[in-house]
Amino acid sequence: MKPFVAYEQLDPLEKPEEPPAPHQPGQFMQKYSRCVLLAGILVTIVSCLLFLHLFNAWSGSAPPGGRGDARGAGGPCSDPCRIVLVESIPEGMTYGGNGPVNPSTFDTWMSLIGSTEHSLDIAAFYWTMTNEDTHTQEPSAAQGEQIMEELLKLPQSGISVRVAVNIPSSKSPLHDLQALAQSGAAVRAVDMPRLTSGVLHTKLWVADGTHLYIGSANMDWRSLTQVKELGIAVYNCSCLAQDLSKVFEAYWALGLPDASIPVPWPANYSTAFNMETPLELRLNETGAGVYFSSAPPALCAPGRTEDLRALLSVIDGAEEFVHIAVMSYQPTMEFSHPQRFWPVIDNHLRKAVYERKVQVRLLVGCWRHSKAAMFPFLKSLAAVADNKTHYSMEVRLFVVPASAAQAKIPYARVNHNKYMVTEKVAYIGTSNWSGDYFVRTAGSALVVNETGGGAGGTATLRGQLQAVFERDWSSQYSADIGDVERWQRMCSFH
Repeated sequence: MKPFVAYEQLDPLEKPEEPPAPHQPGQFMQKYSRCVLLAGILVTIVSCLLFLHLFNAWSGSAPPGGRGDARGAGGPCSDPCRIVLVESIPEGMTYGGNGPVNPSTFDTWMSLIGSTEHSLDIAAFYWTMTNEDTHTQEPSAAQGEQIMEELLKLPQSGISVRVAVNIPSSKSPLHDLQALAQSGAAVRAVDMPRLTSGVLHTKLWVADGTHLYIGSANMDWRSLTQVKELGIAVYNCSCLAQDLSKVFEAYWALGLPDASIPVPWPANYSTAFNMETPLELRLNETGAGVYFSSAPPALCAPGRTEDLRALLSVIDGAEEFVHIAVMSYQPTMEFSHPQRFWPVIDNHLRKAVYERKVQVRLLVGCWRHSKAAMFPFLKSLAAVADNKTHYSMEVRLFVVPASAAQAKIPYARVNHNKYMVTEKVAYIGTSNWSGDYFVRTAGSALVVNETGGGAGGTATLRGQLQAVFERDWSSQYSADIGDVERWQRMCSFH
């Protein structure tokens, strides 16, 4: 299978185009010296120390997290962690009533840039932060252009900036990546199509090994003003930020020429925080168990929970409800040729409804680029609901409205969220829900189980996420999948 045939476009909003000439600040050592036991204890010690030195050089410098290692032995975290739910609400889109209003992605990224003193690491699918990139003259691109300007200033202030980006296809604008490299930032293009037949789809920031962002927003001006996005920022939380840094370090290592995926990953990429042993900490004065999951399985170092396993565990652990908001949902290997059925997530949702009488609500993005194959699968899920058995399975489509001018902006005006919330857990990821994203594509998610010990309700991250879902579900922008005429008209579906 040719990687770029199978993954020409993961979703139209996130279409990569042309590979940058990656900045290469150093070369990995591709082969190790073996410790050879010569004569005498002294020679043995020297040989082993040399081996360890070369091992660290191969794995990309200091222990991942790099600029200060994350706690690797488990146990609670004493950092004063503050977590904030972050959204991009497209221009011209308003909600009536008293629905939740969260900080914007733009303000959050500006805050992270402003607070960075030593280092900023960003993993992204692609970069189109300016009008020049998209061949537009949109005033709403100003926020993206401002972010770009501020990022370019950081290296001049002595701040280390590293960017790991998916190797783009032949049509991509390279202005942003070239400007970053010229400013002194280190840029590496990760050849995920060669490595896994997928792409690097993650969207994350780590600042000073202390603050972080993860969510659905791409490095794209449209993700700030023209696309509906959701993510989280965590401040003053080195134990969590440095664990996410290990995910970044894996991408960084794979961005070297001719890199290969190590089997197994070196120990300094491993984590003690996972589904079985989450990091214990207080988020906004509420006790929580937290961990990052990662995909695909080949990129999971020892201890890291695979993203699909994390997602399924959240569904399987629900006793009352599972509410999901995602741009695209298909029980298939969406980008594989020949086509393959992949009902893994679909089966777990049906099982939750049938066996445990859990309420499932699925809110899927709908726009002119939605694939026709998605809708029969969504209608099949909705058909599980039955008045006699009281199965509770509902599917609605969410449509971002567009004026005549906004409709001309390419690949904009869509609900790009990728999250799930139950009565117990908040799951915020970077992947759409079809098989390719979990089997071949690089993505990550934050899983938060607020265990108590603080204020409840909407004061918790889980409560805030539920409030966002309820706002969108009941808004004028959503339509039941059974109301075919209405949603086809709303989606401009052909």
